[in-house]
Amino acid sequence: MDINLSDVQAELCGVFDAYEAALVSNDVATLDALFWASEHTVRYGTGENLIGIEAIRAFRNARSSQGLARVLSHTVITTFGRDFGTAMTEFVRPSYRQDGRLLRVGRQSQTWVRTAEPGHGGWRVVAAHVSLLDLPAD
Repeated sequence: MDINLSDVQAELCGVFDAYEAALVSNDVATLDALFWASEHTVRYGTGENLIGIEAIRAFRNARSSQGLARVLSHTVITTFGRDFGTAMTEFVRPSYRQDGRLLRVGRQSQTWVRTAEPGHGGWRVVAAHVSLLDLPAD
């Protein structure tokens, strides 16, 4: 199996960047387009377990568009062959800081598959998990 073919990895990195831009700007249409339109799609969030694209769409449409800005770090995008990849990243939102101290870090993992769906090279998130890690006080 070919790991991180340069053209495939570049393509998935570009799609991941499009996802991130859509997330922080609350571009629900693009977020919808980047998730696999299937009852088998899973998104586990910090306070919700969403099974199926309809549950994910309902969550996206109901959530606030405020406080979505974040800074990513330690992003690792790995591709396996031409049609499968993972994207792992850590993130910090301004609200995760208090009095100059970082209180928590977010973590996001995504499983991407190239589908026959049009747009974005066919790449779709088929599973995602978002969690928060509270940091110990010094």
